[in-house]
Amino acid sequence: MRLFGQYETLFQELERESRGIDYVGYIRMDPNLFAELLLRVTPRITKCPRSRRPLEPGLKLAITLRFLATGNSYRSLAYDFRVAHNSKSTFVPEVCSAIYEEYKEEMFNMPSTQDEWKAVARQFGTRWNFHHCCGAIDGKHIAIKEPNKSGSLYYNYYYKLFCSVVLLAIVDANYSFLWCKVGANGSSSDPGVFNESTLRGALEDNTIGFPAPDPLPGDDRDFPYFIVGYDAFPLRKWLLKPTVAVP
Repeated sequence: MRLFGQYETLFQELERESRGIDYVGYIRMDPNLFAELLLRVTPRITKCPRSRRPLEPGLKLAITLRFLATGNSYRSLAYDFRVAHNSKSTFVPEVCSAIYEEYKEEMFNMPSTQDEWKAVARQFGTRWNFHHCCGAIDGKHIAIKEPNKSGSLYYNYYYKLFCSVVLLAIVDANYSFLWCKVGANGSSSDPGVFNESTLRGALEDNTIGFPAPDPLPGDDRDFPYFIVGYDAFPLRKWLLKPTVAVP
C-alpha cells in the first residue's frame, strides 16, 4: 500500500523535522523549491481520473527526483514508494519532460548581444570578484545502463569506470545554465566534447557575441572577455584555466 511508502512517511517526516538538511540530502532540493516545482509542473503531469485513482503529482515528482538523485532502478524504487516499476517507466520520462518544458526559457538563456554578455560578466565581477568572465564550463558524466552491443563506446575510463553519457555546460555566476550539450558517449573527455561542439567555433570567431576587449577595474589596458574551465581545457584568449591543477 502506498500509505506506507516513503512519500507518505519519510518524505513528510524530513520536511517537518530536519530543518531542510536531510531533506536536501534526500531529494537534492529544499522544501520551498520542491513546492515551487510541484506547483509549476502539476498542470503538466496531472492525469484525468479513469477506472482508478491516478497517482498524485507530488508523489510522481518525488519519485522522479529520487530516481535522478540516486540512479536507483525502477524496481528498487518500487519497494521504497510502493508504486509499480512499470508505472514509473511511464511517468518518470513525462515528469522530466514537464520540468524541461516549464523551465527551459528561464534556465537555458544564452545571451545573444554584447550588452547581455556584459550583464553576465558583471554578475561574476560582483559575486566572485572575477571580472570579464562570461561563464564557467564543466562536464558531468551521467550513469546509464550499457546499451546493447555498444562495446566500450559508453565506458567512462576517466573517473568512475561506469557507462555514461556526458553533459557539458556553461553556467553563469548564479549557476544557471547558459549553454548545454548532452548525449556524447562516456568514453569522451570534456575537452573532446567541447572540441566537437559548435560552441568552440563560435568562441574562436566570436560569433558568440562577446564584447570587445576593454580595461579591467583599476587598469587601463584592454583585456578580452572569456569563459573559464579547469586545466584539461585548452588555454586561449577566450578560455582561461588554472595554471596548475587544483586538488
